Amino acid sequence: MGATARDIAAATPAARDRYVDLLRVASLGTVIAGHWLMAAVSRDGIGNLLAIVPPLQVLTWALQVMPVFFFVGGFSHALSYRSLARRTDGPVYAAFLRARLQRLLRPTLVFVAVWTAAALTAQLLGAGGGRLSGAALRLVTQPLWFIGIYLAMVALTPPLLRLHERHGWAAFGALAAAAAAVDLLRFAGGVPYAEFLNFAFVWLAVHQLGFLRADGRIRRPGALAAAGLAGAVLLVAYGPYPLSMVGMPGEKVSNMAPPTLALLAHGIWLVGAVELLKAPATAWLARPRVWRRVVAATGVAMTAFLWHLTAMLAVYAAQLALGIRLPEPAGPAWWAQVPVRFLAAAALTCVLVAGFRRFEAPAASRASSGRPGSGARAALGTALCLLGVLGLSTTGLGGLLEGHSATLIALPVTAPAAIGMALGGWLLVERSGTSRRVRLGG
Repeated sequence: MGATARDIAAATPAARDRYVDLLRVASLGTVIAGHWLMAAVSRDGIGNLLAIVPPLQVLTWALQVMPVFFFVGGFSHALSYRSLARRTDGPVYAAFLRARLQRLLRPTLVFVAVWTAAALTAQLLGAGGGRLSGAALRLVTQPLWFIGIYLAMVALTPPLLRLHERHGWAAFGALAAAAAAVDLLRFAGGVPYAEFLNFAFVWLAVHQLGFLRADGRIRRPGALAAAGLAGAVLLVAYGPYPLSMVGMPGEKVSNMAPPTLALLAHGIWLVGAVELLKAPATAWLARPRVWRRVVAATGVAMTAFLWHLTAMLAVYAAQLALGIRLPEPAGPAWWAQVPVRFLAAAALTCVLVAGFRRFEAPAASRASSGRPGSGARAALGTALCLLGVLGLSTTGLGGLLEGHSATLIALPVTAPAAIGMALGGWLLVERSGTSRRVRLGG
């Protein structure tokens, strides 16, 4: 029988940085609440509240907190990789990838399998082509982009950690400069497809800040926050960047897809801001009851993230099934229903988490056998998983039987092909080494 949250909380070492766990949970929780708020569902489909009420886009400067999650990821990856390197004989890379990917991909692939079965059933019964159902099948996989980017961060942790150890802040500066150069090529040079490079440079720069935190090198968070906020304001005010820090339907330029220098500046200010809150938050987390709740939430955060849109869509579906009128989005009646929808979506998310949480539980991971090429196999498997998950976030699950395709960077991809790449990559990672088992924390 696995340890309970109470057991884990009681056994927490005094030296553990509990604030990192809080940031991980709080950032995903903020994203979930933001998605529930932004989804403006009507009988005609699913719109975006921020597009319907443009002045609300300024809220994304506080609510777009995905950079915080990637920052925390960099911190955790640095500690985990170093810990594994100290405890494992022979090649470390494959063992590191397997251990990190198990916790991430097991719940993700279960989510994909359940929704693929549901989508196929709906389409075979002729129920997947409606305007609202079709939009739901596209929407439900969109958050998987985050999983794909996170996979890239895991795969690139060892080389970028070595760069950090050698160059410190200069390694972060090089990634930030590369992101700026990409935007110059995009907006001033008109170089086709150059913007997609910033999926790597922007997010890896934020991830690199996590390495700096792991080594105690973010010593002036106030200056970091001020510089990032000033940079974001100037870039949006005088550059080609939109106000919203999330993508808006119909906009020619999005700060998110692909990410821009403005989003990087936004991420820098958020990192500085959360670091300023570290001392009071750490004192708060010293309370046993508070820490137990954070531990419990940490154990199911990824499952909640994966299923939260399912819960929200189910709430709207229940409204339609019960004959409850869907009010015009952003109207008085719509706003009046927001608290009820949030409570219902939260309750249903808890039910889904209870059903699927076991797939997020830490599993024993095999250390590398030292076979030649095991690290290369793990890297190839990770790349396939990354492309598969990103592809599925782009295509959605509508049109499975018709071979509907979408463009991933410059190449067309279908949902079945994306699912096949993710599963094939997972098998490669799992088979990249066999030996004694170790448990990777962090």
